[in-house]
Amino acid sequence: MHGRRNPASWAPRPAGNGTRAEGVAGIRRMRWIACPAIVLALLLCGLPGSGWAADSTGIAVFLDGLPVQFDVPAMIIDGRTMVPFRAIAEALHVTVTWEPSRRLVLAVGERAHVLLQVGSNTAHLNGLPHLLEVPPVIVADRTLIPLRFFAEAFGCRVEWSAATRTVAITSPPLKLVVIGFYALGDAETSSWTDLFGAPFPAKAGGHTDLVSELALGWYTIDAQGNLLTWSPRTAWQRPRGWEEVLSAARQFGLRTEMVVHETETGGLLSAVLGDEERIARAARAIALAAVRYDGVNLNLEKLGLYAQGEEQRRVQESFTRLVAELAPLLREAGRTLTLTLHPPNSSFRGYDYPALGRLADRIIIMAHDYGPRPEPLDRVIEAIELAVASVPRDRLILGISIPSENPESLIAKVGVAKRYRLQGISLWRLGLLTDDEWAALRKAVAVRP
Repeated sequence: MHGRRNPASWAPRPAGNGTRAEGVAGIRRMRWIACPAIVLALLLCGLPGSGWAADSTGIAVFLDGLPVQFDVPAMIIDGRTMVPFRAIAEALHVTVTWEPSRRLVLAVGERAHVLLQVGSNTAHLNGLPHLLEVPPVIVADRTLIPLRFFAEAFGCRVEWSAATRTVAITSPPLKLVVIGFYALGDAETSSWTDLFGAPFPAKAGGHTDLVSELALGWYTIDAQGNLLTWSPRTAWQRPRGWEEVLSAARQFGLRTEMVVHETETGGLLSAVLGDEERIARAARAIALAAVRYDGVNLNLEKLGLYAQGEEQRRVQESFTRLVAELAPLLREAGRTLTLTLHPPNSSFRGYDYPALGRLADRIIIMAHDYGPRPEPLDRVIEAIELAVASVPRDRLILGISIPSENPESLIAKVGVAKRYRLQGISLWRLGLLTDDEWAALRKAVAVRP
């Protein structure tokens, strides 16, 4: 990890002989032949030469609802939570540098730069001195720093629960693309009312400062590759008043993409994707209709259920051929192409993420429908890590299924997008968010000016 060298004005004077830092440094010079648990147990009796009381019993640290993992456990020293600096800095996307000769931690982020020195009670924040109640220490060859000071220096909110021995850190609101699916809906779950804050066709600002794009689910295809605004299979049709949605979106500065949605039910998608002429027909029709919008959101679901080997390759290549046909047509017209896909760890394996990531402008990862509710964080994180291994993270959107979440779990899902520095999130769907969930989003996502 790279970081800037510290300007001379940041640096405190090195600790002199006989200081408290000298006693703490003795910990580092020991040969650690015992396991970390034994070392930490020794610390419970007080740090050598300091008289400080240390406690490392079961302290959990969460950032935006996600656990932060440390190779040396967080501990409480003289009533202050101390953590290894590198793990917390990486979680906060802060660039850190360790200078062993002076035992300095240098941290540079968008909001601040911080300098800490092992054994020194004086930290420097943006060049100004700040008194620490407990200085950084070295334990098991790891430098531990005061968690609250460090996190708050970079704009975070820090809360401590003594009952659960948990530290909850909330990072500052981050600028993210927020895509809302649909725009009208029925009276009970009206996307329009949820977004614009008034029943259709009236409109106010509502949540248009938080949502930046609309995915408008008004199109499907048939087995011949024809583009339809109604579904023979489900009797769904494009709602009346759809033109008013486009007008309102322009008024409030919202991007729009036309969603083309269909599933493999009854082999419909295989019929299209297995025929070159039908692929070409679908691509041309979609590109022609896209002139009304800023882009296209292609959402063809349930391809390649449990497919393996040659079958998986065949299904993936057939879908990729459609995308390869459509992408240049849209690019020539100045329109974007978004793919809404099942996650890489899904049972539906018909999506070649590396190839599709090269063709499309971005991918929405539908990291949901795993079974449990809220959606399990470990599965969501696994999906994101698989995706970022082959697609640039700034072209990935985390799809969030609102019916599967609550305000607390929603914060954690947004935390995944923030932790992995994705382009943004999508909400399936508008009309289903509660007031508490909107409030949670506003704490995590920066509003548009």
